Order: sequence, then structure tokens, then C-alpha cells
Amino acid sequence: MEDALARRLLAMMERVEPWLPPASVEIDWQHDIAALWQRHALGGQLMPVPPRDALGLDDLLGIERQKRALVDNTRAFLRGYPANHALLWGARGSGKSSLVRALLNGLAPEGLRLVQVDRHDLAGLPSLVAQLRNEPHRFVVYCDDLSFEGHDDAYKALKSVLDGAITGPPDNVLLYATSNRRHLLPESMSDNQETRVVNDELHHGDAVEERISLSDRFGLWLAFHPFSQDAYLETCQHWVAHLDAADGWSPEARAEALRFATLRGGRSGRIAWQFACQWVGNRRLQAET
Repeated sequence: MEDALARRLLAMMERVEPWLPPASVEIDWQHDIAALWQRHALGGQLMPVPPRDALGLDDLLGIERQKRALVDNTRAFLRGYPANHALLWGARGSGKSSLVRALLNGLAPEGLRLVQVDRHDLAGLPSLVAQLRNEPHRFVVYCDDLSFEGHDDAYKALKSVLDGAITGPPDNVLLYATSNRRHLLPESMSDNQETRVVNDELHHGDAVEERISLSDRFGLWLAFHPFSQDAYLETCQHWVAHLDAADGWSPEARAEALRFATLRGGRSGRIAWQFACQWVGNRRLQAET
């Protein structure tokens, strides 16, 4: 009888175990500067992660205005001054996510801590913010490549935390997001058909107002655009020197960088990095042979 009961309990535990959250890991914010928020059926937990790389703010070229604005906003926040939630939007590969990573590397010694939240885990955002509220450190909660589909209600949790709840976000938490869309939600022609003019004033329809109301909750908008040819070549030169200072920049490298951008159909910081990897890698292989 007891053996049969033990076997049944063991079988039940084997079925239930995959649904249980992983064992929690203690975070020491004195040493851990970044963490991932993992939501599960029983709530959520923070998992400390090391910085992805040593990318510095000086490594990011062609986005000086955006870089200065985000650094100033973050430094004001770290010193307890008023600061805004930030939305970094625009062309793909133009440095939005890289700027956030470089910001963490540069300002972690000043007290910055970063928590990244996946878009699919935004429903647990209120729980995360409540957990950070009583921490002595200052946190940027970061969501990369943020966008929503028309049937996706996860954005409502984001709206509530940003500016909708009675309590609002705590003083030690800011939200930063990157997106290719300025208004985060999809836009269609039918939405604009509800727009009307009343007494010479333009009034958007409810669908458009819903889209604008989400991005309006970010007080700092930073737009990122495709690189000019000069900015692209300057970035290529920087990364080639970073990967192999001995190889240097040459007319041959410049011509190949332009050809690489043409084949990729655009110019951006990401494409400049990819070119530098290919150029330096191929040169080293040729040197071996």
C-alpha cells in the first residue's frame, strides 16, 4: 500500500515538475549589474547575468545626439533628479540596443542597474516593479525590440506601469524600450479613416488615439535613422581598427565596405560591425596562407 502510494506521488511529481519555476538565485546588486526577469505561472524571478560585452559609449559613432540625451537623462535619474522613461525607435541596426548596453557598461560604476524584460513577459511587469520598489539601487527596466500586434494585450500592463496605475512606477525605476515602430502598435489605413475635422481641428479616431497613448507615456523619444555614407565609413574604420589595429584602414578596405553595404541594401552601425568582422577575418586567413 505504501509503495503504491509512493509510486503515485513520484509519478505526479514528475508531471508537475516541468511546470515549476527554476530554483531561485540570490542577486547581490553590489556586484551584479544586470538581470533577466523570467515570468512563470507562480509569478516571476530575477536571474543575474554578466554583461554581454565591453562595448563603450565611445564605440558608438553617428548617434552623438541620441547618446548625449540618453546619458544625460540616465545620470539625472541616478542622482535622484527628475528623469523620463525613454523610447529609442527607428531604423534597424542603427545602434538602439547597443546604446543601452554601452550605457550600462559606462554608468554601472555610478550605480546603474539593468533588468531586461522580454516582450512576452510584460504581463508580469507590475510584479517586477513591486519587487524593485524597496531596493536601495536605481534600475532601468529594459525591453528590447518592443512591438505589439493588434490582438496583443500585453501593452496594457506596460501602459499601466508607465503612467496608468494609482501608485505609478517607484522613484528608483525607469523604463527604456527600443523599437522599430514609433507608436509600438501596428498601424493600418482603416485606422485613419476614423480621423475627422471638427472646427478646423484634427481629431484622431479611437484606434489611432490608442496607439499614440502608449508611446506618449515615454517622455524621451530618440529617433535613429539610417547612416549617411560618411558615418558608415567612419564606423567601419573604427571597428576594423578595434579588431585589428595592425591591419589599418586602406582605400581597398573603403571600397570593400561600400560594396558590402550595397549588397546588404543599407548602411548602419550593425552592417559596419559585420563588415569589419568579415574584412579582418578574411585578411587574417590570407596572412596565414
